Amino acid sequence: MSTLMLASEIGKRPVVTLSGEAVAQVKDIVFEGRAGRVSGFTLSGRGIFSGPKRQALPWAAVTALGPHAVMVREEAAFEARSEVVDRGEAAGGDVLGSRVLSDAGTDLGKVTDVVIEVTATAAAVAGYQIASSEALGRQERTVYIPLAETVAVSGEALVIPAAATDFVADDLPGFTGMVQAFRAHVKEA
Repeated sequence: MSTLMLASEIGKRPVVTLSGEAVAQVKDIVFEGRAGRVSGFTLSGRGIFSGPKRQALPWAAVTALGPHAVMVREEAAFEARSEVVDRGEAAGGDVLGSRVLSDAGTDLGKVTDVVIEVTATAAAVAGYQIASSEALGRQERTVYIPLAETVAVSGEALVIPAAATDFVADDLPGFTGMVQAFRAHVKEA
C-alpha cells in the first residue's frame, strides 16, 4: 500500500522516536536525483529559536512517515548532515518554479510542489503539482501530472513525455489512479 503526499507538507513535521520523544523537525527533503527517491531529511531543532542541526536523517533510519510525524527508532539514527546530503546530490537542482515542457515542446505550466509516494520501504517522486497553462485546458489551475522514469531537469525546465498529459488529475486523491494508469501505459509502450 502506498500514500501520496506533497513534499511541502512534509517540511516542519516533527521527528519522533518510538518512545514518543520529539527530537527534531524536518527542514528539507533530500532527493537522489537520478533515482527520484527520498534519501533523507535535513533537520532543525524543535522550538521557535532552534536553528539547523548538524545532523540529518537518512531514509534508511525512518521507521514511518505519516501525516503528522516522521518516526525513528532513536535519535542515534541521525548521521552527519554532509553524509546524507552528499548521498542525495540532485541532478538538476530544485524543480520548484521550473517550467514543465512536454518532449513535443508544449509548455504545460510551472512546478508548484512535488508529489511523494510513500510505501513501507521507500519514498519516491510520483509526479508534480503544477500551475497549468492553457495547453492542458486548465489555465491557471492546480493540476497533478505523473512522473516518467526518465525525465530531463535543468534549473529552468522539467521535460516530460507528452503521453503524461493524458494522465493529469485535478486533485491529489484522484491522482493515485492516474499514477497507476500512467505506469501501466509506460509498461505497455
